[in-house]
Amino acid sequence: VDLPDPDAPTIATVSPASTVNEMSSRIVSHPPASGTCLPRWSTVIAFMARSVSKAHVAIAAALLALMAISLPAPANAQAQATRPARSGQTPALQGTLLVVGDSLSAEYGLPRGTGWVALLTERLQAQQLKLEVINASISGETTSGGRTRLPQLLERHRPAVVLIELGGNDALRGLPLTATETNLREMAAAAQKSGARTVILGMKMPPNYGRAYAQAFSDLFARVAQTEKAALVPFMLEAVGERIDLFQPDRIHPSQQAQPLILDTVWPVVAKVIGAR
Repeated sequence: VDLPDPDAPTIATVSPASTVNEMSSRIVSHPPASGTCLPRWSTVIAFMARSVSKAHVAIAAALLALMAISLPAPANAQAQATRPARSGQTPALQGTLLVVGDSLSAEYGLPRGTGWVALLTERLQAQQLKLEVINASISGETTSGGRTRLPQLLERHRPAVVLIELGGNDALRGLPLTATETNLREMAAAAQKSGARTVILGMKMPPNYGRAYAQAFSDLFARVAQTEKAALVPFMLEAVGERIDLFQPDRIHPSQQAQPLILDTVWPVVAKVIGAR
């Protein structure tokens, strides 16, 4: 969380060439078993057993060879070729993954291409998933700003997945938490209405903000996710929040070394949403 820079906000590059993954995952389907009627191998064998003449044996052998050429593979073999590697796994999504966040996602104070969103792109590529990552995060962004920008982003990119990482600057500026919750709810609803699967990235306040305020702030993310049926990462800085050595000198923004840990916190929820392993 942060206050905006004195000069101008830092805007993440939207859809840089490096975020486009040309590698695609193969998704195939198979017809229902009820639509296929196959003669049993036992029927052919029984026919051969009852055949007493050489002519009958020759006919049966020819029929067996013809069936071996023309029939589909047995059901279990065909299933191995067409079903996902793990039973019950959701087919992987294709299209665009949109990230709408603040400086925690906009690579504030970091070399370009080293933030957790860039690392997410690399992980998707490593898993051969055809998802183009659009990082529309802005340093200093609030939920109000995100709510205003989101409709145009949805119209332009038509994402399959939307990651919403906002709210920290609202609390830092003392904005009403009811407004923060309303803005996040409206953003999640708009993303869902557009057909995108939504992930809420939760945030927490430091202890000096007071126990009651910090708890109320943390709880609003869970309520939004539950109300809008969105996936939730309870606290995206879970792995680095207690380690001051993983923050930049301002002690607000995570360092480059912290970015892989942030991705590891976010990834399990994102992977489940997109159907990755």
